[in-house]
Amino acid sequence: MDIDIAPEHTDFRDEVRTWLSEHLAGEFAEHRGIGSPTDDAAWDVRVEWERELSAGNWLGLTWPREYGGRGLGMAEEIIFEYEYARSAAPARVNTQALDLLGPTLLAFGTEEHKQRFLPKILAVEEMWGQGFSEPGAGSDLAAVRTKAVADDDSWHIDGQKVWTTFGHHADWLYVLCRTDPDVALRHRGLSLLLVEVHQPGVDVRPIENLARSTEFSECFFNDARTPADMVVGGVGNGWRVVMATLGMERGSALMPMQLAMQREVTDMIDAAKTSGIVDDPLIRQRLVDAYIGVNVMRSSNLRVVADLLDDTAAERGTATTASANGSKLFASLHHQLMGELALDVYGAEAVYGAGDGPAAAARKLFLLSRAETIYGGTSEIQRNIIAERVLGLPRV
Repeated sequence: MDIDIAPEHTDFRDEVRTWLSEHLAGEFAEHRGIGSPTDDAAWDVRVEWERELSAGNWLGLTWPREYGGRGLGMAEEIIFEYEYARSAAPARVNTQALDLLGPTLLAFGTEEHKQRFLPKILAVEEMWGQGFSEPGAGSDLAAVRTKAVADDDSWHIDGQKVWTTFGHHADWLYVLCRTDPDVALRHRGLSLLLVEVHQPGVDVRPIENLARSTEFSECFFNDARTPADMVVGGVGNGWRVVMATLGMERGSALMPMQLAMQREVTDMIDAAKTSGIVDDPLIRQRLVDAYIGVNVMRSSNLRVVADLLDDTAAERGTATTASANGSKLFASLHHQLMGELALDVYGAEAVYGAGDGPAAAARKLFLLSRAETIYGGTSEIQRNIIAERVLGLPRV
């Protein structure tokens, strides 16, 4: 099913479709649908694909032209993301920079930051990782203990970060540090620093997850250095900058997620019909529930997209927050149920089998979905946000 496209955007949609059909060929076509923002499978192929996208000027669509973007609007970005997911192109590798750091630099960075980093991000010349969470400071970022001390020309950084997505592939990290340990309120005295990875004071150690993917890393800083001007948003303003960064998850990402889950459900239905397990009334009901769920997601995501495109909506911010948080909460829980169903549909091969193929994909779906109620904001935090900021309920 297609989203409704306004007449003035049909030419752009056709341009996207034509380019993808012409360039998603050869080795790239052989890796359709490979990877995800939390799966580094076929990394080298995906890097080359992202450089192909860069050469076609498809990265940073909404970024200003002076930094290498195309200066387009949110409508074009949403159309591109939808068509990209629809084509099952390989998952992009530098989402930390494209979706989070880049917009943060555009909002809070100095002109020197923008000129130095944004063109290299769009050219896929530098990879980025996020240094926010720490042992003991995951969801509670105000508790970070990694410290940065300034001298005349640089910052000296000591501490540890964990769950750094694709950190072992990163050339740079954007790191939340405590620069003033004496302030009374924990969320003050924090600064966001840009830190080069390839130096003696930084040790990045990959962590293998349940699905045998090195999804994330732990990072140790032992007198790591970064120049004094590598502070985003000013010294002591890290909390405000980071909260803005975490709020930059685009509604345009919701439709690709739903389309990927739609493909998973379709594959499960086909496999159940082939094996005959669809005749089991319990399996059949669960397949129906899975199908209904992804279409519930579609309806909710379309509301988010409509809010993003409706600049005249008086309550756009509240409506978008409600829909986006609700969609994330529902999708995380629903995807876990789909993973459990996938194991039952594909049977023993999904549990004990080896190699690639549909059964292996089912196993990966089950294993990777276990973390979805944690990353990107735990389900408990999503419920708190919905209760307090959307429904206006009191804190307990």
